[in-house]
Amino acid sequence: MAEQRYLQRHHKQTRITHGIFVVSCIWLAISGLFVFIPQLSVAAGADVAQFMRVTHRIVGCIFILTPIASALISPKAAGHFFKKYSYKWDADDKEWMKKFVPYMLGPKRVHMPDAKEVKSGQVVADGAIMVGALGMMISGLMLWLGGVFAADATFMSVARLLHDIFFLLLVVFVIAHIYLGAGIFQPYKGSLTTMWGDGKISESDALYHWGKWAREEIEEGKIVDAPKK
Repeated sequence: MAEQRYLQRHHKQTRITHGIFVVSCIWLAISGLFVFIPQLSVAAGADVAQFMRVTHRIVGCIFILTPIASALISPKAAGHFFKKYSYKWDADDKEWMKKFVPYMLGPKRVHMPDAKEVKSGQVVADGAIMVGALGMMISGLMLWLGGVFAADATFMSVARLLHDIFFLLLVVFVIAHIYLGAGIFQPYKGSLTTMWGDGKISESDALYHWGKWAREEIEEGKIVDAPKK
């Protein structure tokens, strides 16, 4: 039997950026409940409520600055990131999107076309997360600046409404992202370590999930050492 080979799916900077962003997003969701639900703050007590409000703003800054810092550290990586999400869909991409739901319900019965580095379904789902995150950032800044400069009630109400809308958008698609990315269920079972480990994926899994990307990597000789156990 031939020895299993591996490809580098996610590099260290990507994994670190993703990790910080995820942890920040989770804490913002938890602390945000204390900011936007007065009854919860009252029940928890003044000290807890104040801690949550302060950390919400601090982590909010981390949430905003992390992708900016990552792009500044490696503009080339940032350019590649946007390029892989903005490609023109071909027939395979459209077919993949049409078959996505049946594929998730019965992966062994549905044959999917080969995918690029980012599948068309990933483009839609991750794109919604990016829109939600950007909307959260902008509306969050509006709320913060509105508080600093004593903006009128109408401005603050609009900012809160936008913050709530983008939060709901983010939550829905983040849950879907976790459902797939956690690697608990087929067809992505065991894929969690790709992002949360050393970023490596077996050649066979890469060919199965992202065939076009995997073949390009293999043709360019980008085979890496096996993950350390």
